[in-house]
Amino acid sequence: MGKTIAEKIFATHCRDNPTPENFVLSLDVVMCHEITTPIAVTDLEARGMDRVFDAEKIKAVIDHVTPAKDSKTATQGKILRDWARRHAIRDFFDIGRNGVCHALFPEKGFIRPGYTVIMGDSHTCTHGAFGAFAAGVGTTDLEVGILKGVCSFRLPKTMKVNLTGALPPGVFAKDVILAVIKRLTVNGATDKVLEFVGPVVSSMSMEARMTLCNMAIEAGATCGICLPDRVTAEYLWPFIKEQYDSVEAAVADFRTWHSDPDAVYDGELTIDVSQLVPQVTYGYKPDEVKDVTAMEGTPVDQVYVGSCTNGRIEDLRVAARVLKGRRIADTVRGVLSPATPAIYNQALQEGLIQIFMDAGFCVTNPTCGACLGMSNGVLAEGEICASTTNRNFNGRMGRGGIVHLMSPASAAAAAVAGHVTDPRPYL
Repeated sequence: MGKTIAEKIFATHCRDNPTPENFVLSLDVVMCHEITTPIAVTDLEARGMDRVFDAEKIKAVIDHVTPAKDSKTATQGKILRDWARRHAIRDFFDIGRNGVCHALFPEKGFIRPGYTVIMGDSHTCTHGAFGAFAAGVGTTDLEVGILKGVCSFRLPKTMKVNLTGALPPGVFAKDVILAVIKRLTVNGATDKVLEFVGPVVSSMSMEARMTLCNMAIEAGATCGICLPDRVTAEYLWPFIKEQYDSVEAAVADFRTWHSDPDAVYDGELTIDVSQLVPQVTYGYKPDEVKDVTAMEGTPVDQVYVGSCTNGRIEDLRVAARVLKGRRIADTVRGVLSPATPAIYNQALQEGLIQIFMDAGFCVTNPTCGACLGMSNGVLAEGEICASTTNRNFNGRMGRGGIVHLMSPASAAAAAVAGHVTDPRPYL
């Protein structure tokens, strides 16, 4: 019987099988940021186990609140900073070199097909876009990963999500994943891997695939995953060109990590995206999704473009297409946070930052702050934000605030209109 890509990764990384369903996997990458890792670090210190299994396989960044907003967040940063220096962790990205983890680490070439990746962050599933098994974990699992380089998982079942047709103009990966979550619900993929396949995925950029996989967790999935192909190889080429004679050779090797034709899936969802229109959330769960036309006229106080979901250069270009030559409504605060310094710099060179500023946006440094309601764009009670982020829980971006998730195009259009609106006329 054939194997899915997830089953292949589990088989090649299995260190132990305590039970038929439980696998102890060796880890290729352990990622760390300053919100969840300091708890693990201080506990390891208290236990007399202040060690790391392999400093080269640990990647660390200060990204959630950067620069620090108060003494508590400064202390969290200091704990991570001191730990990284103590253990000579080369790939530590401090203020000035830091960026949103799930954008920065792929940009640095740290993720490869067939890898196992963990982090104390639920949106670690983003990295499955490269054909990796990537999962967010709790403090105990993170500690063990740092110390021993292993993590225990139940063998996940895989659900195939087949995306057919072709994306209409003005419809993007964010709209697709919102439509998928609407169909599956927030519990529909619990303890499963969502394997995204089909012609729509094949035609997507790596940035778009990361958007798909980033929100797999919002349907309850452990990981979202795409089969690595030429798009993957070309994105990674600057980092793998010493390993392969050509891109074609890399593509051929990556097929090792494709699911077998006779692999068994635990369910399949097929969506023809040809008739899909821009999507937007309306409540406090990511599966509460409507066509943007059904939300037309919903007022917004703030528009946020950024995050590990939609803060990449592709996203900024789309939003800038809407904003060019226009001003945002006087009733709206616009906030842009490019996800990494490299993206910020590229946006500067392409003139995108100027477009955002001319339109009336505040441009901030790369940070996760607004997304989780900690800094750089926190909402007041009763305020509404049109956001390109991934989570619309009650109070997510500030106590009593309301978040409507949407694509960068829809967010930019909402900024100009002063309310939720269809972005297609603006494009």
